[in-house]
Amino acid sequence: MKQKLVVLTGAGMSAESGLSTFRDSGGLWDQYDVKDVASIEGWINNPKLVQDFYNKRRAELKDHSPNEGHYLIKELENIFQVTIITQNVDNFHERAGSQHVIHLHGELSKVRSVKNPSLIYETLEDVHMGDLAEDGNQLRPHIVWFGEEVPKMEEAVKYTAQAEIFLVIGTSLQVYPAASLLNFVPHEAKIYIIDPNPLEMYLPENIVYIQKGATEGLKIFKQKISN
Repeated sequence: MKQKLVVLTGAGMSAESGLSTFRDSGGLWDQYDVKDVASIEGWINNPKLVQDFYNKRRAELKDHSPNEGHYLIKELENIFQVTIITQNVDNFHERAGSQHVIHLHGELSKVRSVKNPSLIYETLEDVHMGDLAEDGNQLRPHIVWFGEEVPKMEEAVKYTAQAEIFLVIGTSLQVYPAASLLNFVPHEAKIYIIDPNPLEMYLPENIVYIQKGATEGLKIFKQKISN
């Protein structure tokens, strides 16, 4: 029976693919106010601005591909029973072949009805005001905005609580509720954190910190688990 490996990924996982990230210097939040394009209030106040913002993100996604790190995580399925919990809204994990991906913050390649969250459609094309779901309601990005519940959180907690190894890649662990997943990792599990930036948090003894980017850090992780 393969060990259960749960991988939590954040923006640093996709940065090596060249996607614009939100929190880095020069990132998207330097160009946009988060309240305008990533909150339920922003959608209510100016839905066209929000649609245009995510249309640009989809167009960018089409021009970029999974990086080596995404494929290294896929390869871990040869050794472990892998569950990926991602804060990212791109589809790079799926395009790299990973089988079990939980998107906490929604998916850029999908849109849904504003009234029925279960009416979801795949698209990488532009979506405009006036484009309707089959229930007759406006289509909106399938994104979890600030001010909205995180519907996949319960599922993420369930798998985290079963982890034998918990691997964190490219997230500052400052974004909640995702950062709270560490509280649900079993005490006996080994925790690895891969991030090039110094961590602004106390690390318990059962945490191994690898201060590298995603791909380089994953190569070190594979060496450590094979020793």
